Amino acid sequence: MKKNSVRHLTIASLLVAMGIIIPMVMPRITIGPASFTLASHVPLFLAMFFSPGVAVAVSLGTGFGFFLSATPIIALRALSHLLFAVIGAFYLKNHPTIVLSKHKLVLFNGRFQLFNLMIGFIHSAAELAVVSVFYTMGNLPETYYSQGYMYSIFLLMGLGGLIHSLIDYNIAYFVANALSKPFDIPVFSQAKKLERAKVAILPQKTEPQI
Repeated sequence: MKKNSVRHLTIASLLVAMGIIIPMVMPRITIGPASFTLASHVPLFLAMFFSPGVAVAVSLGTGFGFFLSATPIIALRALSHLLFAVIGAFYLKNHPTIVLSKHKLVLFNGRFQLFNLMIGFIHSAAELAVVSVFYTMGNLPETYYSQGYMYSIFLLMGLGGLIHSLIDYNIAYFVANALSKPFDIPVFSQAKKLERAKVAILPQKTEPQI
């Protein structure tokens, strides 16, 4: 138990560091007043494949880290990730087989993509709520107000955030699936264990006797 806790703490620390560094070095896509950094959510999505505890630690760690390195709105948006991280991590823990795919291309896993969409809606809604508060308080750059709320906030931050979330979670899923072969990633390990158990209890076909 202690060894597992130390392992999870180490993984959470590495993912927090990655979550803070990635937005600083990865390319950004800028549309109007909004910008989206590729793979910025990948460390937190990866944390969800380990345990709810790791997901909470990474979401809080990156959130408080951004309070030291970025603006309050970015830090609060990062802290809002705690909502989808907890929901998603517990769902994966209780339904691990959702990560298994019958296709060689893991992105064709329909069950996981529906889960991805659900997480994306929660993700974008939470960030939209944070940005909307700052918008109503008049604390955003003038470019947001010149374009209007529906375009700058609802469309760009809401819909754009949903698309950003879907892309990043697919990246995390691809990375976690690849790493689960040489390393123990709890959700994938549990899913494979349950799948083996399911196969073992299936009735075996017997040849007809003549």
